Amino acid sequence: MVTPATRRTAIVGTGHRAQMYTKALGARSHYDIVALADPSAARIAHHQRLLIGLGKGRAAACGVDDFADLLRRERVDEVVVTTVDATHHHYINLALEAGCRVVTEKPLTTDAQKCRAILETVERTGGELSVGFNYRYNPAHEKVWQLLAEGAIGEVRSVHFEWLLDVRHGADYFRRWHREKRHSGGLLVHKSGHHFDLVNWWLNAAPSRVHAEGGLVFYGRDNGEATGLRREYERAHGAQTAADDPYALHLAADPNLKSLYLDAEAEQGVAYLRDRNVFGDGIDIEDDLAVLVRYDSGATMTYHLTAYSPWEGYRVMFNGTAGRLELEVEENTWQRPRTSGDAGKAAHGGVVMDNPGRTRILLRPLWQEPRAVTFEVAAGSHGGGDLRMLKELFGPLGDGSDEGVVPAAGKGATAHDGARALAVGIAGNESLATGLPVDVAGLFADAGH
Repeated sequence: MVTPATRRTAIVGTGHRAQMYTKALGARSHYDIVALADPSAARIAHHQRLLIGLGKGRAAACGVDDFADLLRRERVDEVVVTTVDATHHHYINLALEAGCRVVTEKPLTTDAQKCRAILETVERTGGELSVGFNYRYNPAHEKVWQLLAEGAIGEVRSVHFEWLLDVRHGADYFRRWHREKRHSGGLLVHKSGHHFDLVNWWLNAAPSRVHAEGGLVFYGRDNGEATGLRREYERAHGAQTAADDPYALHLAADPNLKSLYLDAEAEQGVAYLRDRNVFGDGIDIEDDLAVLVRYDSGATMTYHLTAYSPWEGYRVMFNGTAGRLELEVEENTWQRPRTSGDAGKAAHGGVVMDNPGRTRILLRPLWQEPRAVTFEVAAGSHGGGDLRMLKELFGPLGDGSDEGVVPAAGKGATAHDGARALAVGIAGNESLATGLPVDVAGLFADAGH
């Protein structure tokens, strides 16, 4: 855990996710956010208003091209990276070279070459790099880790993991920059990296071979026309045909998204539409994915991601030599259609979802009656994981208001943890392209990792 001492911090990438870090660091007396970097002056101004609302002064601001000079000029100690996934490596490496501690949003990056560059920089500089895998800090996930570590089901031989994204949250990946694999690496990298990290952590194992199948089967123009779900508009703002489309996002109805994105569109050189048609052109990521993974422990995992489900949540089943462990989480049991009059609830992660269901852990030992396992229930987004992660990464708030938040010390993800999670996703992408299984060791062999 970080010890309380004033830390001069920069945030690069001031979009929606960065707000969590701006608010968290702005509320800590031992942190000063001294710099904000983004291509958009409007998005930087949004975060400046957040800082002022927290009683903090304005930070120095710059475009991303001046980031290295900004670090030196503002004497930055720590950097938080929340840019487009494919650019993470650039800012991570610049910050490490400048001697900064770095926290990056997941995924670490989007391909093997960029990952090798990050790992080499970490080793050469001896710098500290943490990856924001907040799902490690969910108390239910921590209980699963504890049960497996204690041998509750013996040696784990296989895992089945199903993750469902509902038609509000899942659709959101297909209207923004994530819809292009060159920016996000696709859902196997951007979204599933969370899940692959969990399994690596739960099993204390590393992936060794990956085979993937999948495709774009629901979103995109062709699928929308086949199902009759497509409406004729490029982006929702200003389009009459989008007014009653449940798949449309209406930026003007949400003050937060309007401030971050709609108001930024007038800026020269900032060409980013946040509300594109999910049944439109230009989508090259998959929305339905099946993956088979073998680990160096000998265990295997079957994994499936569906991004167009009526409900949101996940089921994870562990089969071991002494029994079976089952985790079921209903994050949202169903979803109402959204219309142009809706405000808020536009993005997942910052709030508890509309219709949450149950979370259950069931232990089924061999030759014994199944029994439910009790665990702590934490408040806040991502099952309470965000607050716990922030406390471990940046220390307590200092005013005692988070005294009851257990930071789950020691569960933070390092650069190598980030690489192991990424390895499944990029091997899966290669397998999708070739139709063949991919050995993970080959991805990093030329760097010796």
